[in-house]
Amino acid sequence: MTSQTTVEKASREPNGSVDPAPAKGLRGHPWLTLFSVAIGVMMVALDGTIVAIANPAIQQDLKASLADVQWITNGYMLALAVSLITAGKLGDRFGHRQTFLIGVVGFAAASGAIGLSDSVALVIVFRVLQGLFGALLMPAALGLLRATFPAEKLNMAIGIWGMVIGASTAGGPILGGVLVEHVNWQSVFFINVPVGVIALVLGLVILKDHRAENAPRSFDIGGIVLLSQAMFCLIWALIKGAEWGWGDYRTIGFLGGALVLFVVFALSQKNVREPLIPLAMFRSVPLSAGTVLMVLMAFAFMGGLFFVTFYLQNVHGLSPVDSGLHLLPLTGMMIVASPLAGIMITKFGPRVPLVGGMVCTAVAMFGMSQLEIGTGTLTMSIWFGLLGLGLAPVMVGATEVIVGNAPMELSGVAGGLQQAAMQVGGSLGTAVLGAVMASQVDSKLDGNWKAAQLPPLSPEQLDQASSAVEVGIPPVGGDVPPEIAQKIAGVAHDTFVSGMSTAFMVAGIVAAGAAVVATLTKRGENAAAGAGAGHI
Repeated sequence: MTSQTTVEKASREPNGSVDPAPAKGLRGHPWLTLFSVAIGVMMVALDGTIVAIANPAIQQDLKASLADVQWITNGYMLALAVSLITAGKLGDRFGHRQTFLIGVVGFAAASGAIGLSDSVALVIVFRVLQGLFGALLMPAALGLLRATFPAEKLNMAIGIWGMVIGASTAGGPILGGVLVEHVNWQSVFFINVPVGVIALVLGLVILKDHRAENAPRSFDIGGIVLLSQAMFCLIWALIKGAEWGWGDYRTIGFLGGALVLFVVFALSQKNVREPLIPLAMFRSVPLSAGTVLMVLMAFAFMGGLFFVTFYLQNVHGLSPVDSGLHLLPLTGMMIVASPLAGIMITKFGPRVPLVGGMVCTAVAMFGMSQLEIGTGTLTMSIWFGLLGLGLAPVMVGATEVIVGNAPMELSGVAGGLQQAAMQVGGSLGTAVLGAVMASQVDSKLDGNWKAAQLPPLSPEQLDQASSAVEVGIPPVGGDVPPEIAQKIAGVAHDTFVSGMSTAFMVAGIVAAGAAVVATLTKRGENAAAGAGAGHI
């Protein structure tokens, strides 16, 4: 790979970046570069949601415990979140082309190894490796786009990039359901192998490395260790908080540890010649606002989507495939609106589309808070479609604001920051809205149970029933008479929908707050440093 790397030696821009020469032939062609990186990014985005459908089959086939199955998801999430910024720095140092191709090969190989695994321990180990290689791949893809596209085309490219991520994330449950139902759970992972081979071949032929002349030459090992520990403590606390309790000493300990480590990390960056994250980056108000906006957007989106799947499957009784099909308005609107958002942001700047997008997202969340047990498909589709319409410009615009306001030599770090913000926001949204749901169920289930004149529950039975109701499952035993079972299902679904409504209200308030943050954004000051105009 190194022999094919081209470090551009053209005129140096004031920020130390390089103006690359026009692409000739396949190598370095902007739109082919976009197609190539989109194939790789699709694998990682799909695996964020597709595996949830396969988990029950994995649990049954490998005789895994619930904790083991949780680690299949948590191990991947932790490895991805902890490594993203460091992986972006690797791309800035060694070149985004090399980093991307290594990520593609490693991700596909780890996926194939999972499919061949005969124990849940091996599945978890290779899922962690998937997360690490996925972290190499995602920021490198953004770095390649930033370096290849001229400023007037960059937002369109990021729009299509965001469309691929959104469609893959939302389409994961559909594809996963089809594969698990008609093939086996291993096929969910094996499918990444041919996709990875295609991405590798395209990458070898098409991708071209563009590096800033003042790209980093060394590594802040201490900063990498501190930031990785801080991210681990934060994400781990968010993952385990619902199980341990938010007031538990372990949850508080990990959150407190994360805060201390982040402070120590920030202080350490002042004394390093080439810091992992130069704190001067955050003097850019738009970049900081874009990062916060990405966290809040992911909070509302991922936290809300978490409950939608339970609502569709456990309240409406839909299969995983049918649930995915009901989400097609969300997926379809993101596919259509993301490129259009790129055009709007290029023409008008990011502020108005970002504010409008978060307002649409907030309205959709408030609308979804009105969903009931018997809500029809048309009503759901309206709110899901509006949510997709709102998310599209935010996915595109916030990415452009973060990456475009960072110096060219830090485009990988900026890409890692953007992805890390999404991971933190998604974890935070799932944790906080999960706590809101648990609180609502705890406060209402007992009263609803008594109001339905059902047999009284002991405190232990009530705790067990609450755990089931939090995901919309009626706590019905095998020997319960049908008429009683129907009453229990009614109470469970009423209580779940009430909790979901409150959770969506919170998500709507967060989205409205994000709309205010979006007013602080503006077009990337350094976007034009990536590639010269007129190269396409």
